Amino acid sequence: QVQLVESGGGLVQTGASLRLSCTASGRTFGSYAMGWFRQAPGKEREFVTTISWSGVTYADSVKGRFTISRDNAKNTMYLQMNSLKPEDTAVYYCAARRGSRSSPSQNDYDYWGQGTQVTVSS
Repeated sequence: QVQLVESGGGLVQTGASLRLSCTASGRTFGSYAMGWFRQAPGKEREFVTTISWSGVTYADSVKGRFTISRDNAKNTMYLQMNSLKPEDTAVYYCAARRGSRSSPSQNDYDYWGQGTQVTVSS
């Protein structure tokens, strides 16, 4: 069992930056593919980015503005979000997938955090 805890959300203005963190329990964090997803009000949860040994992938909507990274020694994944826009407003979730292959499909992930709210004002 893996427990994930997100932090770092908040209320910012358009153009600002935020860094989200996702800290995982357990000793095998490095063996998991990790991802960030988000859910805006009234919308379905959507893929943001994923990271694994095979590399990183970004949704087109965040490419060039967001950067995913991980520190396996700290059991922590990060999401650096720059040039934030009002349409980035959502609850951001981190997720872990057993095995080393990343995926943009939320159905492929086995563990989820509780989410952290990001609100970008115009």
